[in-house]
Amino acid sequence: MAAATNHCRLLRLFLFILLFTTTTTTTPLVSSNAIFSLKYRYEGTNRSLNSLRAHDTNRLRMFSDVDLPLGGSGTPDSSGLYYARIGIGTPSKSYYMQVDTGADVTWVNCIQCTDCPQRGYHGIELTLYDPKDSLTSRTVSCGEKFCMEVSGGLLTGCAADSNLSCNYAELYGDGGSSTGYFVNDIIQYGQISGDLQTTASNGSVSFGCSAGEFLDQASSDYALDGLLGFGKSNWSTISQLALSGRVSKMFAHCLDGENGGGIFAIGQIVKPKVNTTNLIPSQPHYNVNLTAVKVGDDYLSLPSNIFEAGGRKGAIIDCGTTLAYLPAFIYEPLVSQILAQQPSLDLRTVQDLYSCFQFSESLDDGFPNVTFYFQNSLQLEVLPHEYLFPVDNLWCIGWQNSGNQSRDKMNLTLFGDLVLLNKLVLYDLENQTIGWTPYNCSSSIEVKDEQSGTVHLVGAQDLPTSASSGTVVPIVTGFLLVLLGCCFWSPNR
Repeated sequence: MAAATNHCRLLRLFLFILLFTTTTTTTPLVSSNAIFSLKYRYEGTNRSLNSLRAHDTNRLRMFSDVDLPLGGSGTPDSSGLYYARIGIGTPSKSYYMQVDTGADVTWVNCIQCTDCPQRGYHGIELTLYDPKDSLTSRTVSCGEKFCMEVSGGLLTGCAADSNLSCNYAELYGDGGSSTGYFVNDIIQYGQISGDLQTTASNGSVSFGCSAGEFLDQASSDYALDGLLGFGKSNWSTISQLALSGRVSKMFAHCLDGENGGGIFAIGQIVKPKVNTTNLIPSQPHYNVNLTAVKVGDDYLSLPSNIFEAGGRKGAIIDCGTTLAYLPAFIYEPLVSQILAQQPSLDLRTVQDLYSCFQFSESLDDGFPNVTFYFQNSLQLEVLPHEYLFPVDNLWCIGWQNSGNQSRDKMNLTLFGDLVLLNKLVLYDLENQTIGWTPYNCSSSIEVKDEQSGTVHLVGAQDLPTSASSGTVVPIVTGFLLVLLGCCFWSPNR
């Protein structure tokens, strides 16, 4: 659930809650890496294509102006989001959190939430966070720098030295929301200590104590405890941990489209080597400059300024979106050239949304590859078996026409799971770059600890789907998350 800076934060609560909490401090364990185990949220379920499209359509509203094991699959026919299990508080309790690179604010459902389900995905036992149960929890006051950064200034009625709580309201494009107040507490994660090994570590993070859950989780079939924000802002989880010296301000994910699961690691990735391109400045999301599109051996003829319409620049990389959305002037010639390879196909429309057809031969032999080119010679090649997905006995086209959206989204270019699966995607916020390379996401990567200079293997992991699963899955320095579904899913998708 990614809250867009200008459109998701439409409402701020000016109800102030005075809360005093005893706090203790812990000595930080300085490290540059961390790991979270990741899990695919809808693994084994059959969400309808309509619900997938609704999820993505709502997601588009948002974009309109350590070692974690991964599980599940990001393919459209299986649906999904990725989640991680982390520990919060002292003593630590386990929480299942949706991982979202499009969101900045991290929040967890709190004891005040009366409508939150007790069990979620696959019967997972959900936990309401109670600040009073943690020795290291404290309320964030409205006069603190964190509160003023998130709120865009001093809240109305708050003095700089006030002890009043910092309230928030995150509103998302699909009607979902999280409202409550900010607290600061210790999160527990796994620090990389050797090849395929982690040790317990922790860091202090400010996050929302939510009295109301996000509406997309209203069905207990898909409910989770909260959201772990890995956006670009200074108040996202990755930024807070980096500011405290706990981790490097860079992370990577690799979503396994074949076996489910994958890798989500924080730290300097030294192997495989990843070519990168600059992020576009002053954009709230991970935007990059798209320069050309090729279908098979033919480049599409495109105007030079097509990716700057309405002040929106470049293409958005977002693993929280399931499919891939292209402006009409890219979508139409692209799909036309794909289908031209098989002129005898009988196209059918499934659920009034998707163009589908029967095809019994090899997809990769029968259809062309699609390649997107970016600045600094970075390219993203998408194979036919990746952009076509099965529905019953048909193959459906994963490319979607953003020109069919409302006017403010007509020129949107958004790459979701459809093109991100089976690739290691690297986010370097220290140097403001992003890049990717095709990779076997069920294998391992090498992460460097900048404090010691040592390099360790980080392998693909998976969170158990049983409700009785035991220990907290490690977040490692190398930082790892276990994902369920897609790591870039947002509330506005």
